Amino acid sequence: MSVFWWITFSGLAMSALALIGSVTLLLPSRLFDRLVMPLVALAAGSLLGGALFHMIPASVTVLGNLLGVYGLVALGFVAFLVLEQFLHWHHCHRDHAVVRHPVGYLVLVADGIHNFLGGMGVAGAFIVDIRLGVTAWLVAAAHEAPQELGDFGLLVHSGWRKGAALGLNELSALTFLVGGYVAYMLSTSLNVAVLIPFAAGNFLYIAAADLIPQFSGEDSAPRKLVVTASFLAGLGILYALAGFA
Repeated sequence: MSVFWWITFSGLAMSALALIGSVTLLLPSRLFDRLVMPLVALAAGSLLGGALFHMIPASVTVLGNLLGVYGLVALGFVAFLVLEQFLHWHHCHRDHAVVRHPVGYLVLVADGIHNFLGGMGVAGAFIVDIRLGVTAWLVAAAHEAPQELGDFGLLVHSGWRKGAALGLNELSALTFLVGGYVAYMLSTSLNVAVLIPFAAGNFLYIAAADLIPQFSGEDSAPRKLVVTASFLAGLGILYALAGFA
């Protein structure tokens, strides 16, 4: 099978992981409501772990331990700060009955960027060696699963209907395949490594500024323990996966 078809099938398989959120559609509403905040905490840990243990180290490896790398991380952080300010202003001027928290939009944008870059990276591995590509895909898939589940819960918590959240999550996941095709076509002439620290800054902003404040306000000790454990689980999974990358 040619490299092109390896990239195609791996991209479709990765995009299908976004459907993991569909399992929550089978849950009773009361049970799902109890799971939403732990899923938000899981997403926060996964995003933070992805930035700290994967994306920033990869940026340093590819671009060097230069001040400009951390400047790009800061730029990604500030860019989402500005974007969220605009989204807050936009929603304050809408008369719709259903209000969706801007973090839902930010997660979709960040996840789309993340998947696009991930698709480019995995495709690059396939271009170098098929076995390396398979390994890279397995590592990427292992950390996508908890993140996609957390993202789905977060979108619902932000005001999206379950069906819409699932569809939008799947749409953002398809950028993995798009990134793979872009890498296949332009890998010999385009260096997209500078986008990695920028996307890491996006992840840091969402985790620290939007998600952590949402679940840190739980008012009962058992719930505090649950959301803290969920956050640490997301962080720990991404840390462990970094050791196998």
